[in-house]
Amino acid sequence: MPHSPQTAPLTVGFDLDMTLIDSRPGIKAAYDALSAETGVYVDSDLVVSRLGPPVEEELAYWFPAGSVGATADRYRTIYADHAVHGTGSLPGAREAIDAVHRHGGRAIVVTAKHQPNAVLHMDHLGLRPDAVIGSLWAEAKAEALRAHGARVYVGDHIGDVRGAKAAGAHSVAVATGPCATAELSAAGADTVLDDLTAFPAWLDAYLA
Repeated sequence: MPHSPQTAPLTVGFDLDMTLIDSRPGIKAAYDALSAETGVYVDSDLVVSRLGPPVEEELAYWFPAGSVGATADRYRTIYADHAVHGTGSLPGAREAIDAVHRHGGRAIVVTAKHQPNAVLHMDHLGLRPDAVIGSLWAEAKAEALRAHGARVYVGDHIGDVRGAKAAGAHSVAVATGPCATAELSAAGADTVLDDLTAFPAWLDAYLA
Protein backbone atom coordinates (compact mmCIF):
# COMPACT_ATOMS: atom_id res chain seq x y z
CA MET A 1 0.00 0.00 0.00
CA PRO A 2 1.49 3.40 -0.92
CA HIS A 3 2.24 5.90 1.82
CA SER A 4 -0.03 8.89 2.25
CA PRO A 5 1.77 12.26 2.00
CA GLN A 6 1.79 12.67 5.79
CA THR A 7 2.97 9.13 6.62
CA ALA A 8 5.57 8.75 3.87
CA PRO A 9 9.20 8.98 4.96
CA LEU A 10 10.10 12.67 5.14
CA THR A 11 12.00 14.05 2.15
CA VAL A 12 12.82 17.75 1.90
CA GLY A 13 14.25 19.28 -1.25
CA PHE A 14 16.50 22.34 -1.28
CA ASP A 15 17.51 24.65 -4.09
CA LEU A 16 21.23 25.47 -4.18
CA ASP A 17 22.20 28.97 -5.35
CA MET A 18 21.12 31.64 -2.85
CA THR A 19 19.21 29.05 -0.81
CA LEU A 20 22.00 26.87 0.60
CA ILE A 21 25.02 28.74 -0.78
CA ASP A 22 25.95 32.33 -1.60
CA SER A 23 27.34 31.63 -5.02
CA ARG A 24 27.55 35.26 -6.16
CA PRO A 25 31.33 35.73 -5.70
CA GLY A 26 32.14 32.46 -7.45
CA ILE A 27 29.71 33.00 -10.33
CA LYS A 28 31.02 36.52 -10.81
CA ALA A 29 34.58 35.16 -11.00
CA ALA A 30 33.53 32.50 -13.52
CA TYR A 31 31.76 35.00 -15.77
CA ASP A 32 34.70 37.40 -15.58
CA ALA A 33 37.02 34.57 -16.63
CA LEU A 34 34.66 33.60 -19.47
CA SER A 35 34.49 37.22 -20.64
CA ALA A 36 38.28 37.55 -20.59
CA GLU A 37 38.70 34.30 -22.53
CA THR A 38 36.09 35.04 -25.21
CA GLY A 39 36.51 38.80 -25.48
CA VAL A 40 32.75 39.23 -25.04
CA TYR A 41 31.65 41.80 -22.46
CA VAL A 42 29.53 40.39 -19.62
CA ASP A 43 28.28 42.55 -16.76
CA SER A 44 28.94 40.03 -14.03
CA ASP A 45 27.45 42.28 -11.33
CA LEU A 46 24.16 42.27 -13.22
CA VAL A 47 24.40 38.51 -13.72
CA VAL A 48 24.70 37.77 -10.00
CA SER A 49 21.75 40.05 -9.20
CA ARG A 50 19.35 37.69 -10.99
CA LEU A 51 20.52 34.17 -10.24
CA GLY A 52 18.10 31.27 -10.60
CA PRO A 53 17.44 30.32 -14.23
CA PRO A 54 19.77 28.02 -16.19
CA VAL A 55 23.04 29.45 -17.42
CA GLU A 56 21.86 29.24 -21.03
CA GLU A 57 19.20 31.86 -20.33
CA GLU A 58 21.79 34.27 -18.93
CA LEU A 59 24.33 33.65 -21.68
CA ALA A 60 21.68 34.45 -24.29
CA TYR A 61 21.81 38.09 -23.14
CA TRP A 62 25.51 38.33 -24.01
CA PHE A 63 26.37 35.79 -26.74
CA PRO A 64 24.89 35.07 -30.20
CA ALA A 65 22.18 32.42 -30.10
CA GLY A 66 24.20 29.98 -32.17
CA SER A 67 27.08 29.97 -29.70
CA VAL A 68 25.14 29.72 -26.44
CA GLY A 69 25.29 25.93 -26.17
CA ALA A 70 29.06 25.69 -26.64
CA THR A 71 29.63 28.71 -24.43
CA ALA A 72 27.54 27.12 -21.66
CA ASP A 73 29.71 24.02 -21.84
CA ARG A 74 32.84 26.16 -21.57
CA TYR A 75 31.34 28.13 -18.67
CA ARG A 76 30.68 24.92 -16.73
CA THR A 77 34.31 23.90 -17.14
CA ILE A 78 35.55 27.34 -16.09
CA TYR A 79 33.12 27.29 -13.18
CA ALA A 80 34.74 24.28 -11.56
CA ASP A 81 38.09 26.09 -11.50
CA HIS A 82 36.91 29.58 -10.49
CA ALA A 83 33.66 29.38 -8.56
CA VAL A 84 33.76 26.59 -6.01
CA HIS A 85 36.42 27.89 -3.63
CA GLY A 86 34.96 31.40 -3.66
CA THR A 87 31.54 30.25 -2.49
CA GLY A 88 30.34 29.86 1.08
CA SER A 89 27.22 28.45 2.64
CA LEU A 90 24.40 30.76 3.69
CA PRO A 91 23.48 31.13 7.38
CA GLY A 92 21.47 28.15 8.54
CA ALA A 93 22.25 25.91 5.56
CA ARG A 94 24.04 23.20 7.51
CA GLU A 95 21.48 23.36 10.32
CA ALA A 96 18.59 23.07 7.85
CA ILE A 97 19.97 19.84 6.39
CA ASP A 98 20.73 18.56 9.88
CA ALA A 99 17.15 19.33 10.95
CA VAL A 100 15.79 17.07 8.22
CA HIS A 101 18.15 14.28 9.25
CA ARG A 102 17.27 14.77 12.91
CA HIS A 103 13.67 13.96 12.01
CA GLY A 104 14.80 10.79 10.25
CA GLY A 105 14.27 12.32 6.82
CA ARG A 106 16.21 12.67 3.59
CA ALA A 107 17.52 16.03 2.37
CA ILE A 108 18.00 16.37 -1.38
CA VAL A 109 19.32 19.21 -3.52
CA VAL A 110 17.41 19.96 -6.72
CA THR A 111 19.05 22.74 -8.73
CA ALA A 112 19.36 24.26 -12.18
CA LYS A 113 23.13 24.08 -11.76
CA HIS A 114 25.23 21.49 -13.61
CA GLN A 115 25.14 18.49 -11.27
CA PRO A 116 28.92 17.82 -11.07
CA ASN A 117 29.49 21.46 -10.08
CA ALA A 118 26.73 21.28 -7.49
CA VAL A 119 28.41 18.21 -5.99
CA LEU A 120 31.73 20.08 -5.89
CA HIS A 121 30.08 22.76 -3.75
CA MET A 122 28.66 20.19 -1.35
CA ASP A 123 32.02 18.48 -0.98
CA HIS A 124 33.93 21.74 -0.55
CA LEU A 125 31.56 23.03 2.14
CA GLY A 126 31.10 19.70 3.89
CA LEU A 127 27.34 19.74 3.36
CA ARG A 128 25.86 16.24 3.25
CA PRO A 129 22.56 15.99 1.37
CA ASP A 130 21.35 12.50 0.53
CA ALA A 131 21.13 13.22 -3.20
CA VAL A 132 22.02 16.02 -5.62
CA ILE A 133 20.03 16.43 -8.83
CA GLY A 134 21.05 19.10 -11.33
CA SER A 135 19.98 20.79 -14.56
CA LEU A 136 16.33 21.23 -13.52
CA TRP A 137 14.60 24.60 -13.43
CA ALA A 138 11.16 25.78 -12.33
CA GLU A 139 8.40 23.26 -13.15
CA ALA A 140 10.99 20.74 -14.36
CA LYS A 141 12.19 20.43 -10.76
CA ALA A 142 8.93 18.59 -10.05
CA GLU A 143 10.35 15.56 -11.90
CA ALA A 144 12.99 15.00 -9.23
CA LEU A 145 10.79 16.10 -6.35
CA ARG A 146 8.09 13.60 -7.28
CA ALA A 147 10.63 10.83 -7.97
CA HIS A 148 12.07 11.27 -4.47
CA GLY A 149 8.69 11.76 -2.80
CA ALA A 150 9.57 15.23 -1.52
CA ARG A 151 6.96 16.66 0.81
CA VAL A 152 8.64 20.08 1.09
CA TYR A 153 10.76 22.11 -1.32
CA VAL A 154 12.81 25.08 -0.14
CA GLY A 155 14.02 27.75 -2.56
CA ASP A 156 14.65 31.46 -3.01
CA HIS A 157 13.12 32.12 -6.45
CA ILE A 158 9.60 32.18 -7.84
CA GLY A 159 10.79 29.41 -10.16
CA ASP A 160 11.34 27.28 -7.06
CA VAL A 161 7.81 28.03 -5.90
CA ARG A 162 6.52 26.92 -9.28
CA GLY A 163 8.55 23.71 -9.06
CA ALA A 164 7.20 22.90 -5.61
CA LYS A 165 3.64 23.55 -6.73
CA ALA A 166 4.05 21.36 -9.81
CA ALA A 167 5.24 18.54 -7.55
CA GLY A 168 2.45 18.97 -5.03
CA ALA A 169 5.02 19.82 -2.34
CA HIS A 170 4.79 22.46 0.39
CA SER A 171 6.67 25.49 -0.92
CA VAL A 172 9.00 27.13 1.59
CA ALA A 173 10.59 30.29 0.21
CA VAL A 174 13.56 32.08 1.74
CA ALA A 175 14.16 35.74 0.96
CA THR A 176 17.91 35.36 0.48
CA GLY A 177 17.94 35.50 -3.34
CA PRO A 178 16.72 37.91 -6.01
CA CYS A 179 13.01 37.67 -5.12
CA ALA A 180 11.55 39.76 -2.31
CA THR A 181 9.16 38.40 0.30
CA ALA A 182 6.10 39.94 -1.34
CA GLU A 183 7.03 38.48 -4.73
CA LEU A 184 7.49 35.01 -3.24
CA SER A 185 4.15 35.22 -1.46
CA ALA A 186 2.40 36.45 -4.59
CA ALA A 187 3.87 33.50 -6.52
CA GLY A 188 2.08 31.14 -4.14
CA ALA A 189 4.72 30.15 -1.58
CA ASP A 190 3.04 28.36 1.32
CA THR A 191 5.63 29.62 3.80
CA VAL A 192 8.07 32.53 3.49
CA LEU A 193 11.08 32.77 5.82
CA ASP A 194 13.70 35.50 6.03
CA ASP A 195 16.45 32.88 5.73
CA LEU A 196 17.28 29.28 6.57
CA THR A 197 18.08 30.02 10.21
CA ALA A 198 14.31 29.89 10.80
CA PHE A 199 13.88 26.57 9.02
CA PRO A 200 14.61 24.05 11.83
CA ALA A 201 11.96 25.59 14.11
CA TRP A 202 9.53 25.81 11.20
CA LEU A 203 10.12 22.13 10.35
CA ASP A 204 9.54 21.10 13.97
CA ALA A 205 6.20 22.91 13.94
CA TYR A 206 5.23 21.62 10.49
CA LEU A 207 5.85 18.01 11.45
CA ALA A 208 4.08 18.41 14.81
